[in-house]
Order: sequence, then structure tokens, then C-alpha cells
Amino acid sequence: MFRPLELFVGLRYTRAKRRNQFISFISTVSIVCIAISVTALITVMSVMNGFDAELRTRILGAVSHVTVSGIDETVQDWQKAVATARSIGHVKGAAPYVEIQAFLQARRSSGALIRGVVPSMEPDVSDLDRHMVEGKMTDLTDRSWNIILGRELALTLGVQKGDKVTVVVPQFTATPMGAVPKLRSFTVSGIFELGMQEYDANLALISMGDAERLNGFDGPTGIRLKLDDMREAFPVAQELVNKLGQSYRVETWMDTHANFFRAIDMEKKVMFIILSLIILVAVINLISMLMMLVTDKQADIAILRTLGSTPRSIMGMFMVQGVLVGVVGIGFGVALGALLSYNLPALVKWIEHVTGQTFLSPDVYYISELPSQLLWSDVGWVVLVTFIFSLLATLYPAWRASRTQPAQALRYE
Repeated sequence: MFRPLELFVGLRYTRAKRRNQFISFISTVSIVCIAISVTALITVMSVMNGFDAELRTRILGAVSHVTVSGIDETVQDWQKAVATARSIGHVKGAAPYVEIQAFLQARRSSGALIRGVVPSMEPDVSDLDRHMVEGKMTDLTDRSWNIILGRELALTLGVQKGDKVTVVVPQFTATPMGAVPKLRSFTVSGIFELGMQEYDANLALISMGDAERLNGFDGPTGIRLKLDDMREAFPVAQELVNKLGQSYRVETWMDTHANFFRAIDMEKKVMFIILSLIILVAVINLISMLMMLVTDKQADIAILRTLGSTPRSIMGMFMVQGVLVGVVGIGFGVALGALLSYNLPALVKWIEHVTGQTFLSPDVYYISELPSQLLWSDVGWVVLVTFIFSLLATLYPAWRASRTQPAQALRYE
């Protein structure tokens, strides 16, 4: 016998016999329960990863990874600052902008953040041009006095493409009637829908030249940067500070949206812990199966002890069976979880088509499709946690088996 005795006996005990068919049935149930638990945990984690990635994409589609602004109202010599930023590694694009808090009035009125952009440079730092419902970003030419509104903002104002919108900015002009705010009429040339209430209901775009004249600026209020890896935002910001000097202020997306993404990460961790308890419940079946097996094999254990097997060897035999059940359950669970995670969006669409019910209605939710993103790092954690639970579940039954006294076990045989 070339394999270890513990492994050989443990594998023999996993085979169904006429005497322990019920134990074999409990073993199968344990495998199924562990597999279902692992599948559920992997699928839920994949869905949460999908929502996280979707939210990051949509938010960072309107918010830059790194923002450079001046100590004063405007950035002086912004062309040099843009060239310096583009020379740094991980920086894919840089574009200047002007931001103005304004009051918009048409059929109805609403406050909004107006962002003056350079249409030719804006696609380098944002995805707004790919979310245009009507019109084009290139319509924002200098002195055209065109404006692009978020879809929700356009609905609030009651305007469509081609309508006029009056923009009032907090810049006062002295007149014989006293100080009055500066206002200007714009033509709605386009509408975008990013899929985030924060931006669709509060953001409007105009050309940077029009924004400078409207607010009386002689340059942009900042420069927006897009990186090839948003996780490199902090090192890039540190390098920018060193190269640009103290006359510039540098912020990252982690500074402006840290609490939001931290809350998503915390929710993901809490969900992982809660669903891990489901695996723990499934492992209880494994404990019951091993305890019944130990009771059924009392005579076999006693004979092995009389033949010279040590308590540690007896303990190893039953741990082999428990771990084997856990490994098989983990294997099936990982396979089913990965398959379900990869095909979940298509499966949900098929269910919606068959039942006629919409899970995420576009009228209510901005993310109308169920996203799923399988990360093998999460799969690794699920496998590790489940294996540890399965290993711990074998300890007490195996210990009870190792404590069997041969004389007492064989007394009535």
C-alpha cells in the first residue's frame, strides 16, 4: 500500500456501502449545501463588484481622476501646466475647464453647476461625449453661446434642444438701478444622460471661452486629468505637486468621493461576512455526517487501534473524509458560481423576456441592467474560508473517534 493509511481508509469510508447508505446520503447533502453556499457567495460578490465598477465608471466619467487648480480664481499659464501634467506617467489626458455656480431659468428655474470645456480636449478626460442623447459636444464653439444640459436638468427646466435658457451668474454689474447680477441667454444645443442623478440633474456644459466671458475670468479655474489606472491617482498627485510647486492645488477623486466608495467597500465586506455564515450553516451538515460515521465505525476503529494505529492516525482518517466532502463541494460551487456570474446579465434578460417583468426599471433605476464582474481574488477568499470551515468541522468528530477505547467498543461485538 503505497499511499498513507489515513488517506486510504478515509477514501474507503467515503464509498457507499449497504450499512452506511444513509451516511452516504448525508454526505451528498453536505456536498450540495456547500456547493450552493459557495455559488451564492461568489454570485453575490460578483454582482456587487459589477455595481461598484459601474458606479465608478459613471462617476469618474464626469469627475476627473486628478484635478489641478490655482490658488487664485484661475490657473495662470495653464498651457504649461497641461504640458507638465501630460509628461507624467499614467496620465492619459489633460484638459482645462471653468466651473461656475449659476441659476438657470426657462419655463421653470433651477440651480446648476456650469462647466466651461474645450470640446476638442474634453473627450480626453471624460466620457460625456459618449453619453449624448441629443446634439454633439463639438457644438460648443467659442461665442456660439450654446449649452448642453443633463437630461434631468432639461426636464426640470422644461426645455428641449433648440430652446432658450437664461443663465444668471453671481457677478454683479453696477447700473443706475443698483447692482444687478450678470445674465446671458443660451441656446440648448444638446442633452446628455450619464446615468447619475448628481450630474444629470445639476450639470451643464458650455464652451470655455463663453464661460470665461460670462464670469469675467481670464483663464480656466483648473485642469482635469485622466489616468490609465485610477489607483495611481495619489502618486500622480504627489509628483504633480513636486513639479508644479506651491502655486497650484492638486486633488484626486479619492478626496472628493472617498466616503462614497469607502461605503461601497464596507458594504461588500459586511455582505461577505454575512454570506459566509451561510457556508457555516452548510458545514454543520458535515459535522452531523462525521458524528454518525464515527458512531457507525466504532468496531472498525477499535480493530485499527488493536493493530497499532495511533489516535492521531485515527483522527486523520476521519479528517480526510470531511475535508474531501468540503473540497468536492467547493469545486462544484466554484464552477457553478463562475458560470452563473459570467452569464448572469444574459440570464436576467432571458427571465425578464419570459416573465415580462423588469427587475431594474429604467424609470426608477439609473442602472437598468444587472452588472456582474467576477474577480478571482474574491473566489480565492471564498475557497479559503470554505476550506477552513470544512477543516474545522472535522476536528471534533475526528477527535471523538481518536478517543475510542477498543475494549469498550468491542464489548458487545
